[in-house]
Amino acid sequence: MAQPRISAYLPPDIDPTKAALAFGRRALPKLNEELQSPELLTQQRALVALCDLVHDPEKVYQAIALGFLDSLKALLVHEDQTVRQKTTEVLSVMALHSIGREGLMRSGVISALAGLLDDPVDICRKNTHQVFDLLARLPEGAGGVLQAGLIPPLVLKLEAELDEIQELILGTLSSCLRVEVSEALAAGAVPVLKEKLSHPSSVIRSKAAWVLLEISSHAEGKIAVFEEGVIPALLSLLEDTQPEAQVNSAGALMFALVTPQGRSSAMGAEAIPPLLTLVAEETSKARLNAIKALTLLAELPEGRQALLEHRDTFQRCLDDPSEAVQRAAEIAITVIDWKP
Repeated sequence: MAQPRISAYLPPDIDPTKAALAFGRRALPKLNEELQSPELLTQQRALVALCDLVHDPEKVYQAIALGFLDSLKALLVHEDQTVRQKTTEVLSVMALHSIGREGLMRSGVISALAGLLDDPVDICRKNTHQVFDLLARLPEGAGGVLQAGLIPPLVLKLEAELDEIQELILGTLSSCLRVEVSEALAAGAVPVLKEKLSHPSSVIRSKAAWVLLEISSHAEGKIAVFEEGVIPALLSLLEDTQPEAQVNSAGALMFALVTPQGRSSAMGAEAIPPLLTLVAEETSKARLNAIKALTLLAELPEGRQALLEHRDTFQRCLDDPSEAVQRAAEIAITVIDWKP
């Protein structure tokens, strides 16, 4: 079912053109004073003006140097929803710049934003998750999300949040689980992600497969993916209409099939035909991952026997424009041709 888009419209009385400031170097100190004003309308107008200013990296640098982040963190718990909305918007725009991301991580914004996961205003939650997603793309940011203990609540929110926010949560999780997966596994992330593989949104399906790819790259993640019966669900996604979903699901399978249990599960689910289909499609972005997954299946006697009949498919890949595909095909042929 389609969901309404999250609106960022402001109340009609918040007119940024009425903010008493000049857009120059002297504007920012004045704005910081207004953010701390006891007058609600002054705070609102200052935040609207600040949202425009922080699109400029130079203004972000100046704002951080002037101590704006302390003022903004204090406003995150404001009772007025417009103040919270614009404060989170300012932070999300600052997070688009490298200097802004560095400043946000140093100031402890991640922990401060954690309190907005249950905010009743959709746009506040969306802005919050945009900050998490952007910061988590850096190793320090991913570490900050993990240290703040946010993985379990993010997994929980993934089950009930709006689609737009689910996409952001999946982005954050994919970055964080590249570093560490134990908290996510303990929070039941794998069965939740398995369910998302059949979500109506192609973006959510693709991102869920990407998170499972990151989980499967860890030893304990491979076991969880097998035990939760995720491999058949990933195989069904190989036939998805979206190329990114195919790439990510083939990548997750490539990692999951490293274990004997994973290969056995894949053979039982008849993994070879859909993987061969991707290898045969010259325009498929997933063919490299598919070749590597099939190479793992060829290590099983029954897999090798089945793939001997399709040796020509791999032979054609030796002329692929991609050197990575050529090398993967050479390895696959060597494994398929091996005789005990």
